Amino acid sequence: MPKSAHEELQVRIKAIVPTPSGCGIFLTDDATKVIAIFVDHSVAAAITMALHKIKQPRPMTHELIANIFAGLGVTVEKVIINDLQDDTYFARLFLVQINELGRSVIELDSRPSDAMAIALREECPIFVTRDVWDRAQDMSWALDQAQKKIQEEKDKDEPDEPEK
Repeated sequence: MPKSAHEELQVRIKAIVPTPSGCGIFLTDDATKVIAIFVDHSVAAAITMALHKIKQPRPMTHELIANIFAGLGVTVEKVIINDLQDDTYFARLFLVQINELGRSVIELDSRPSDAMAIALREECPIFVTRDVWDRAQDMSWALDQAQKKIQEEKDKDEPDEPEK
């Protein structure tokens, strides 16, 4: 059976790696490859806090958005990274509201970084369309290289063990 371009592959964040101008968010499907979405430091910090379930004393922007959704009785169903144009990714946020009139699904345009930060806070899945996944460059090599560099820096900063 041929694969549909609209097929959705569930992904997870494999790593967040600092870069000189922001951070690389590395996503994987745990089977075929790793893709990278580069974001600014502030959104990377929000994603990192959401990944580690770190709460701030006052709501940050993505927490505020989640609080607004909760106040309106809206849940986040899923996030789909659905387009790739000139090395820029696009995403859709799928919101669900159930009331006396039934179930409504609202689909909103979003930056992938904001959508991921919200998805992590709301514990909903993150998907990439098959079309985007197939067109995105496999960045496994870049992640490996970055992790080696980070490890080398750690090794350099750690004092040597005294000989016995």
